[in-house]
Amino acid sequence: MAAPTSSASACSGERWPPLESRPEVFNQFMWSLGVPRGEAEFHDVYGLDADALAMVPQPVLAVVFCFPDPPEDPAAPPEQVSATEDKESLDGVYFIKQIDSLGNACGTIALLHAVGNACSEISLLENSGLDLFFKSTASMDPYERVRVLEKDDDMARAHSLAANAGDTEIGDIVEEHYVCFTTLNGTLYELDGIKGGPIKHGPSSPESLLQDAVNVIKAMMQRIPNSVNFNVMVLSRKLK
Repeated sequence: MAAPTSSASACSGERWPPLESRPEVFNQFMWSLGVPRGEAEFHDVYGLDADALAMVPQPVLAVVFCFPDPPEDPAAPPEQVSATEDKESLDGVYFIKQIDSLGNACGTIALLHAVGNACSEISLLENSGLDLFFKSTASMDPYERVRVLEKDDDMARAHSLAANAGDTEIGDIVEEHYVCFTTLNGTLYELDGIKGGPIKHGPSSPESLLQDAVNVIKAMMQRIPNSVNFNVMVLSRKLK
């Protein structure tokens, strides 16, 4: 699978430059903010067939998909989007909205969705950037959370350092976007900050998360037939 060079919409900004879709970039970002190296790590998924998926380190905590922004398809089936006006309506899913002023921050939002919904499996360093962020925003709604992210200088600095760690020079127009897949309470969720809320994709479990997410990803890829610019990563917990 080709590795997209970047994230988010065509809107760019120096504070939130696009992230390259590479495990090394996301690991540096995550580890610098308080996920211990011995707890979890991002890995590439080298193919979507059974043999390639069998090589992915388990257990998988989240799946991150980077893809070209597709055109709006009026024939696409309606999505099951949870209401997001308050935290209680999110079914316990940690979700953050993306707003225009964050520029190309959807890679960061995907990482926050991945780690934020795996906090029961990952022991964050106390008082680290991620620990303080999740604790301070736990009771907030998705819009309040993104306002905190918007003003978080430590997060923005870590984002910029990770962006600069990529191998590919980023152009002025960024056409790729990141989403995260996670499972909670027996349901597969697609977490996309530009959508109205978490999108439900039916039954799932921690053991079937990768395959369930791949089934959705394949359908998304079919809606963008003229591109090969896709990349899939997983966040896997390291076994003790």
